[in-house]
Amino acid sequence: MIGTDRISHFPSSPGVYIMKDADGTVLYVGKARDLRKRIRSYFAASGDSRYHIRFLMARVTDIEFIVTDTEKEALILENTLIKQYRPKYNFNLRDDKTYFSLRMDMSSEFPRLTIIRRVTRDGARYFGPYSSASDARAVLKHLYKLFPLRHYPMETCRRRNRPCLFFQLRQCSAPCHGKISRDDYLALAEGAALFLEGKNREIVRIFRERMNAAAAAENYEEAARFRDLIRSIEVTVEKQKMVAQGGDADVIGLFRDMVQLHIAILFIRGGTLTGNRNYSFAWEMDDSEGVASFLNEYYNRDVFIPAEILLPSAIDDPLPLEELLSELRGKRVSITFPRRGKKLELVQLASKNAETAAAERKQAADSGEAILQILKERLHLQRLPRRIECYDISNIQGRMAVGSKVSFLDGKADKGNYRRYRIKGVGQADDFAMMREMLARRFKPGTAAEDRPDLIVVDGGIGQLNVLTRVLDELQISDVAAAGLAKSRVDREMEASEISRSDERVFLPNRKNPVVLRQNSAPLLLLARIRDEAHRFAITYHKKLRGKDLLASQLESIAGIGNKRKKALLRHFGSLKGITEATRDELCKVPGISASVADSLWQHLHQNEKGDA
Repeated sequence: MIGTDRISHFPSSPGVYIMKDADGTVLYVGKARDLRKRIRSYFAASGDSRYHIRFLMARVTDIEFIVTDTEKEALILENTLIKQYRPKYNFNLRDDKTYFSLRMDMSSEFPRLTIIRRVTRDGARYFGPYSSASDARAVLKHLYKLFPLRHYPMETCRRRNRPCLFFQLRQCSAPCHGKISRDDYLALAEGAALFLEGKNREIVRIFRERMNAAAAAENYEEAARFRDLIRSIEVTVEKQKMVAQGGDADVIGLFRDMVQLHIAILFIRGGTLTGNRNYSFAWEMDDSEGVASFLNEYYNRDVFIPAEILLPSAIDDPLPLEELLSELRGKRVSITFPRRGKKLELVQLASKNAETAAAERKQAADSGEAILQILKERLHLQRLPRRIECYDISNIQGRMAVGSKVSFLDGKADKGNYRRYRIKGVGQADDFAMMREMLARRFKPGTAAEDRPDLIVVDGGIGQLNVLTRVLDELQISDVAAAGLAKSRVDREMEASEISRSDERVFLPNRKNPVVLRQNSAPLLLLARIRDEAHRFAITYHKKLRGKDLLASQLESIAGIGNKRKKALLRHFGSLKGITEATRDELCKVPGISASVADSLWQHLHQNEKGDA
């Protein structure tokens, strides 16, 4: 227990404090401008009505601290220690996937837009974020109609004898074949960048000047092209909803539901609302501390940092965080707490989004609980199947055989517990033996009981289920339920005019007849989704191994390419596609690849190209 005497010896300076339990496990990492004052506040709070703070402090038996010179240094150290220890009571964004963005490097000869997941500080311009790759592709598809930028790497396009189909569709200006000058192309690229940044008035002004200049020079075809661009931009802008006066901002909304903290972010880009994102965390501290901790961890990842961040309430001393984010962005970042006007309305809208997301999560959780309860009853399970695992096998006549395990927790994919298995002890096409090997490795002796699922589903009927039950019996595992999910079959009688399908069936141990759940019911759809995910995961791994095998066979058939050079090429370019798209000069830069070997490799990889569309 932490005594008041020890707290009095804490320094009154900036730093990071580390709370631990009796086993030495790190429970929470926080930063403070005044370490002594902050720690005292926790122990003073432990006696009041704030249950979420008392819940944590009851477990804390030791507190360590690290003094820093400034609060900004404490912010950096806090983020580093959170990543190192992953404390239970801190935010955990480790498995969160960033949204997609568009990237354009204006320093290249003919810039092009690419879809990326990570925003890096490399001098390029980034636009977004977008909630999915399909959303980003939809933006690109529309953008190419306005600004015909190139779609593919220059080296790939220059190997063709003529421009690609996009040039015929007027969605590419074909700089690879000299159909546009570099200055005119850069004007298009700058226009596309301004459009994505929401600076549409600036684009129209620039293009109108160019149109007038082209008309004055009696270059009417060029003037008409700019006229059409201006019209297309104006029509598009009419459909967009402006929510602020220009600029980029992230608007943070907050909603507290017991110990659950819900945070929503609205993305404002160029004054236009482009998307939103929701987070939910079990947070045991004050809301202001939670927001500050979230901002520190969220923006320390590869995400876009806007010029302004709007918050629903004040956080303690935002200046160090502003300084840190400004340093990361390379430009000034301001953190504000609007009290009136349009910005306050945006913060209220973000908070409403957070509240709505919280209600949707609760509804989904209640629905998921009901689905699991139905499964428990229909499959005669002893306990609720909160954790369900499913296994599948993929191979080609016994070659490159792999197995997959997917795990679902409370009806949702738990990808951190997915596993892939290389089948090593079976040399022929025997799915039963392969399944047996995989299951024996998964449930090898010594596997902790808490690591076991409530229900195991195998893809197949009685045969696959019997393999599963025999392995469980041999390993003396009696607390795990088993089931086999057999796909529907096509039934067609000779005289029938239509094809019919049998129902999907669930087989249980020691039961001859299957359990037939109502088709398209939520419990059956959940089992089918788990089964299909296991199949997808196995097929993906199998294709990856086949691709490596194909790569090895293609490279090893080239004179001068042995195992060492093959590994060097793969390490440098990452894939056969990367090697194929490389130029001779780029191939020569790989350690161990001489000019003659690079020439032989390049000719071999491109010998079947026709060079036309």
